[in-house]
Amino acid sequence: MKDLIDELGAATCSVARRAGGPGEADGELVSVAVRRTYPHAADDVWDAVTDPERLARWFAPVSGDLRPGGSFQVEGNAGGEILACEPPRLLRVSWGAPESQVTVRLTADGEATTLELEHTVPVAFAGSGAGALFVGPGWDVAVLGLALHLGGDVVGDPVAWEGTPEVARYNAATIDAWAETVTASGTATAAEVAGGVAAARAQFAPEPA
Repeated sequence: MKDLIDELGAATCSVARRAGGPGEADGELVSVAVRRTYPHAADDVWDAVTDPERLARWFAPVSGDLRPGGSFQVEGNAGGEILACEPPRLLRVSWGAPESQVTVRLTADGEATTLELEHTVPVAFAGSGAGALFVGPGWDVAVLGLALHLGGDVVGDPVAWEGTPEVARYNAATIDAWAETVTASGTATAAEVAGGVAAARAQFAPEPA
């Protein structure tokens, strides 16, 4: 398997405050987005992000009634409801709470596909744009896991893989990138960013025992 540090910069991230749109919570939201282009057709990428058998190989086991209006549970993580599903371009789900939503958009460009994953929560819930540091690094490593899966690399148990020193080293670098993004967005104070970085390091890149 390739050195994960070589993957830094393959995905781009953004943080913003914006108004809620159709199907989202009312009021102002914090938007955390990750984008990555894969050299694979949209149908293949869509299948990888919606088929439970494939999800278990790069993300985590997912169970439930996997259809619009149904509910799901990610093993060891969040559950929610499937709010919209428009193959092969749009998937929107609630994530842990009705006000917390994750939207995956796929845009085909010939044999390549750009994936945008956006996680939105109300500002009152996130506190500030520094809330991106609590979820952004996790989504960053998820889109990396998807890239490895689509490219034929086998990570074995994705949860165990995410706990390896190599992934922790990758996460430490992405946390720095997220901190820069939040700071540049003007959505959080320096103290809020520092607090978010400390929490993110404890969660995604803990020091070896």
